[in-house]
Amino acid sequence: MANNLSAIKRQKQSEKKRIRNKIIKSRIKTWTRKVKDAIAEKKADEAKKNFEEFKSLMDRAISKGVYHKNHAARKKSRFFRLIKNL
Repeated sequence: MANNLSAIKRQKQSEKKRIRNKIIKSRIKTWTRKVKDAIAEKKADEAKKNFEEFKSLMDRAISKGVYHKNHAARKKSRFFRLIKNL
């Protein structure tokens, strides 16, 4: 347990960020699955629509510091290439 006020505050902030990050990562994983499923079923329109939502979520996650920008760029690039080849 934290002993001084700054440590207690830091602990509270860390817990809030952990919960927020967990929610964001969960949503991104869900949309990742949706994009992968659409690609596997060769549904180009659905894959593009899902990819746009995925891309939006990833960009928001970058701005909040959940993911590094290169991580997001790599994921988006791989999905874009797969969708383009449908």
